[in-house]
Amino acid sequence: MSNEEKQNGSEETPTAEETPTAEETPAAEETPAAEETPAAEETPAAEETPAAEETPTAEETPTAEETPAAEEGAERGLRKERIGVVSSDNMNKTIVVSVVRRVPHPKFRKIIKRTTKLYAHDEKEEAKIGDKVRVTETKPMSKKKCWRLVEVLSH
Repeated sequence: MSNEEKQNGSEETPTAEETPTAEETPAAEETPAAEETPAAEETPAAEETPAAEETPTAEETPTAEETPAAEEGAERGLRKERIGVVSSDNMNKTIVVSVVRRVPHPKFRKIIKRTTKLYAHDEKEEAKIGDKVRVTETKPMSKKKCWRLVEVLSH
């Protein structure tokens, strides 16, 4: 077509007589017939594949009641633990633990000591002043108390 014919809008569309049918196209002859494809009986079943055997079913997975107590702590997430010295036990069921950590000075890089006071819950009131104790993070029990006593390491 020339540019003049395109501008005039007199494009010629092929008629049904001019378009080739599916029987006349060579691609139709090359496609395999349905009889030549393998039957579903010959293909291996999905049950026989090893991937299906490896996936555990709902019956095989352990429930929360069956898991040991050691794994139960892992479900809650890791909790921080600190070791420090009891600096006060004057409150009821509460101790103050001083935790010393060594950090480099921001500017001069000299190692200096930083002390943090932690308020910890002591249910049995077994820790005394000067004891070395281990405390772990817990849910807040009051405004400042969000640690609990795990064990007394030395008296």
